[in-house]
Amino acid sequence: MVAGYLDILRARHAVRLLVGTLVGRLPNATAAIAIVLFVRAEGGSYSLAGALAAVYGVANAVGQPVLGRLVDLHGQPRVQLPAAVLSALAMAVFAFAGTGTAVLAYVAVGAAGLFTPPLEGGLRALWPSVLGEEDQVHTAYAMDAVAQEVMFTVGPLLVTVCVSLWSPQAALLVLNGVGVLGALSVVVSPPSRAWRSAPREAHWLGALRSGGLLALLGAFLFIGMALGSITVASVPYADDHGGDAVYGWLMAALGLGALVGGAVYGARRWAGEPARRLRLLVALLAVCYLPLMLMPGAVSMVLLTVLAGVFLAPCIACAFVLVDVHAPRGTVTEAFSWLVTTFTVGASVGTGLAGPVVEHGGALWGFAVPGAAGFVSLLVLACTGRVLAAPARGAVVAASSENDPNRAVEPRFSSGHQA
Repeated sequence: MVAGYLDILRARHAVRLLVGTLVGRLPNATAAIAIVLFVRAEGGSYSLAGALAAVYGVANAVGQPVLGRLVDLHGQPRVQLPAAVLSALAMAVFAFAGTGTAVLAYVAVGAAGLFTPPLEGGLRALWPSVLGEEDQVHTAYAMDAVAQEVMFTVGPLLVTVCVSLWSPQAALLVLNGVGVLGALSVVVSPPSRAWRSAPREAHWLGALRSGGLLALLGAFLFIGMALGSITVASVPYADDHGGDAVYGWLMAALGLGALVGGAVYGARRWAGEPARRLRLLVALLAVCYLPLMLMPGAVSMVLLTVLAGVFLAPCIACAFVLVDVHAPRGTVTEAFSWLVTTFTVGASVGTGLAGPVVEHGGALWGFAVPGAAGFVSLLVLACTGRVLAAPARGAVVAASSENDPNRAVEPRFSSGHQA
């Protein structure tokens, strides 16, 4: 397992791109908690804090595929770095202006979310050119999914450290400044500067004209719902079994399960169709959510939560392979960004849905939501199996393509997109 990951990390530029992307995404990983802590420090209500965090999330979900399309059209440096700077400046306006003027606060937070650079999709577009072998790229996707779990675990801890050492305002400024440095490290690297999207047919739907991609997005909307609902259902359970400390352990256990599952999955070379493998992984994910409804004692519940997270990262890593297969030519960054957006929207929907369910039915029915959402995701994959299994066909490039006048072809391993 270790040898497989070390082979990837030994590749030229791999560590720089992976670390730079994770650092560059810190503002996004920490935005919700940083905004809430800052608003509370300013004397604002929890309602205002939640509303501002929601505005950031919605704007981020809108901005990712839009910026991803711009990256495919104009290259990474011309889009990623300006977007990172604009996002950081908008958050700085929020940090200095505070919540005294509500309209300004909403506009600043919305702009910060909207201009968050699509570094995640950009990294996945770069892996084929950096590694060169299909098996290594698939392993890198799994390692990438694991690294995201680490970031979303460490990020909130960094916010609390900054708040304890300085202030919530400093946390906003420092983390967004560090995020710009991470984006800068990525875009000045040779792979990022050299990468060009394949010529693409001009089409207003962009990546969304792919039936296979739409099937994946539909499935991952419900996987996001499952994950978002667990975070809410765990609250009343923790209140009855030890309070905030237990809640923290449950959330950490979910991340630990994803780390372990992703690490094991990425260490092996998998044969067979990725679409069939994804159905199996989603089925296992849904089944592992069901034991949460037993709601045993705190220690046993933590172990069940670890189990519930085991198949999440493998599902995401397998989906990355299918996105690369089904993304129309010249839309790879946009396609990956759509997956991120759909998952984020699904998590938000799951959070909103689980609230009323928990209020009326308690934690038991709250934990029924992720299992149900997981099986709906499996149903979507089953109904669209033929679309996902069909080999992708390269889009016909119009006479005057939208991008890449030199007709450079992005290095990919998908059917019809050979390097």
